[in-house]
Amino acid sequence: MDKVRCAHCGSRFVPNPRIKNQRYCAKVECQRARKTSWQRQKLATDPDYQANKRDSQRAWQIRNPGYWKNWRSRHPEYVERNRILRRQRRGRYKSEVAKMDASAHKVRLILMT
Repeated sequence: MDKVRCAHCGSRFVPNPRIKNQRYCAKVECQRARKTSWQRQKLATDPDYQANKRDSQRAWQIRNPGYWKNWRSRHPEYVERNRILRRQRRGRYKSEVAKMDASAHKVRLILMT
């Protein structure tokens, strides 16, 4: 049987004869990539799938109120790291923001009447 190149990892494999047009090998990470690709394509093209996902997420949020607040209190190392990175990002962009009255050149308007 002819070998086929995996669409994810690029390794060559013998496809299962029962699976028509098999593009991914049996490795766990390749199967995960196949599923992710399928889900992205399905979300982009199927409005019912989008609605079901949205409804499922809303139902989960209703069943788990305050989850993210509790998660942050249980993971203080994440909170601290995020705080440090946020300060670095702010510092990086702070110098790029110009205020209206911070211009070094004063413009004098001469009104002609």
